Amino acid sequence: MKKLLLLLGLSLLGACASSPPVNENPLSGTHWQLVDIQSMDDSVVTPEAQSTYALHFGDDGNISIQADCNRMNGTYQYNAPSGLSFGPMAVTLALCPPGSLFDRFNKDMPYVRSFMIKDGRLFLSLMADGGIYQFAPIIR
Repeated sequence: MKKLLLLLGLSLLGACASSPPVNENPLSGTHWQLVDIQSMDDSVVTPEAQSTYALHFGDDGNISIQADCNRMNGTYQYNAPSGLSFGPMAVTLALCPPGSLFDRFNKDMPYVRSFMIKDGRLFLSLMADGGIYQFAPIIR
């Protein structure tokens, strides 16, 4: 019986050693560009130039956001399994052309509360069913 328990314990240790850490951050080091913004009233806003709206999640907890003609820099916090929030952001305030989504980005990013990666796409959900931002990966 002692041998069986010892073997069982060793096999469990081996299984744990080969498993990835539960708290590994799936956003760390990733780069995304905006596909669309889906509102809870089923309206969808698609940017004219997707590449002018991008998120860059650093390995160090920093985030850099390109929002049309402006940049936003700050920190993000990942809470396993799908929690996400942004800290205060330093934001440039250039006057973007008509049709820009900068004002919406600037207003919405503090309300991001969770995310999901599905079919290679990143979905950021705003609190209180405020909407969903869909991003596609940027291949580097």
